[in-house]
Amino acid sequence: MCGNNMSVPLLADAVTISGAERETAAVIFLHGLGDTGHSWAEALSAIRLPYVKYICPHAPRIPVTLNMKMVMPSWFDLMGLSPDAPEDETGIKKAADNIKAVIEHEIRNGIPANRIILGGFSQGGALSLYTALTCQHQLAGIVGLSCWLPLHKTFPQAASNSMNKDTPILQCHGEMDPMIPVRFGALTSEKLKCMVNPSKIQFRTYPGVMHSSCPQEMLAVKEFMEKVIPRI
Repeated sequence: MCGNNMSVPLLADAVTISGAERETAAVIFLHGLGDTGHSWAEALSAIRLPYVKYICPHAPRIPVTLNMKMVMPSWFDLMGLSPDAPEDETGIKKAADNIKAVIEHEIRNGIPANRIILGGFSQGGALSLYTALTCQHQLAGIVGLSCWLPLHKTFPQAASNSMNKDTPILQCHGEMDPMIPVRFGALTSEKLKCMVNPSKIQFRTYPGVMHSSCPQEMLAVKEFMEKVIPRI
């Protein structure tokens, strides 16, 4: 049975870039705090593969504690950005369930889980890591840009039933990031090695890059995609 987009709230207004030919794979990419799916749809369109469907959902607009309760697009509430800051456990788990519903929708519509990449930037990358590590489907790959692992103290136990212990992970981080310091990215990479086959994890850093992407990083993302979801 094919589900329609209305049954999955995040898909109702997500930015979707259709493949230029028959779609045999999908990339679900999650934006950062205060952003929308449009900016990453534009970035991904510059490195797109013609047989891949790209889905860039928009986060719901919620009050964010870190930003004086201002309402903005956010996958879950943020209280702080240090590894020991309190976390919105309920919101993170709910957001992960919403992303899992997008994955399920793509599977129902004919793209197998092992042809789906889940990725994101900053808060979106954090949610991608958490979702993949608690997911019951084995994905093709995971991309985490300038991010961290939410609820890191609940791992490795939280990943005990994960199907993604052998799934390739590309983690990238700017070495001059003032928001999520590269040290947090390195700590995340080390934590991931306790749960995932360490040989499947790449952690790349980029000198001079702040809390943003760069052309070299996007090229690394493209090469990763070509490797884990090759043309069939």
